[in-house]
Amino acid sequence: MKARSVTKKFAGRAKYAPPCAMLAAMGIALACAPERYVPVCFEGIALWAECVLPALFPFMVITMLLIHLGGAQAAARPFERTCGFLGLPAAAAAIFVMAAFSGYPAGSRIVCEYRERGLITDADAQRLAPLCSVSGPLFITGSVGQNMFGDKAAGAYMLAAHLISVAAVSVLLCLPGRHRDERPRTAPAAAGGGALYDCFCSAALSVIVAGAFICFFYTAACMAADFNLLLPLSTLLQPLLGECSAAFCRGLVEATGGCAALAACGGTLAVPLAGAVITFGGASIIMQQLCYLTKCGVKPAKFILVKAAQSAVCFVLLLPAAA
Repeated sequence: MKARSVTKKFAGRAKYAPPCAMLAAMGIALACAPERYVPVCFEGIALWAECVLPALFPFMVITMLLIHLGGAQAAARPFERTCGFLGLPAAAAAIFVMAAFSGYPAGSRIVCEYRERGLITDADAQRLAPLCSVSGPLFITGSVGQNMFGDKAAGAYMLAAHLISVAAVSVLLCLPGRHRDERPRTAPAAAGGGALYDCFCSAALSVIVAGAFICFFYTAACMAADFNLLLPLSTLLQPLLGECSAAFCRGLVEATGGCAALAACGGTLAVPLAGAVITFGGASIIMQQLCYLTKCGVKPAKFILVKAAQSAVCFVLLLPAAA
């Protein structure tokens, strides 16, 4: 029994060996080549400040206030029957709209907020997690379409394909549960002054955390490129993606930098691949979302698989743009 217990304990710790080794390698690289990676960290922070902060913070404050003051719950009532038919919680329509206006990782933060306030159950949160994992219009049309690709129309096309792919895949997964009994839940509105302070603090903290994730994973993506860690995957995808394969692989680590790299390399598949990268989110955005979603019982592996399916659908929808 003792030997079995020791083996089980060792196996439990062994699963953390790969990430620990990667973190140690990152630390060594930072210590050995600060002249290379400190500026990269600043690039990640600048990318967050220019592309994410203006598109995320105002909407985060607005959505948090709507939830605290009861406006979001009131707006959801006309859609309760439709959401129930689709197998979605009654609050799904309101949360999806707020998430779509706010962008990553606000949707997951809103789902967590609803769960913490008792407005939805863990089962509801698991069905809402992929539906509310969406990027915002300011980021896709402004930061990516206009600023990176120099084409606002391409940004609008990416936004439409992104929202359609996220909604379609999520609804298809929820349809088998459309006959479940969904009971609307309500929560008392918070006091005005307290709600204002709480919402600003919550939004500010969420946005700062998002910036930390972007900075870290932007640097990690740069290190992976420097040491050719993504080369095997990039080589494997080369026959399919051509010159965009390396930029796409970078986007799988950090989406914002990946979109910038795709725009820089150009190519006929740049726009479809950028849409796929945005929809998947990359390791940075997925980790941000899971920080909130795992509190609601969402299984990381299942969530990532659904995001991959949504990404594939978005890529297919954007293929006409490559012609």
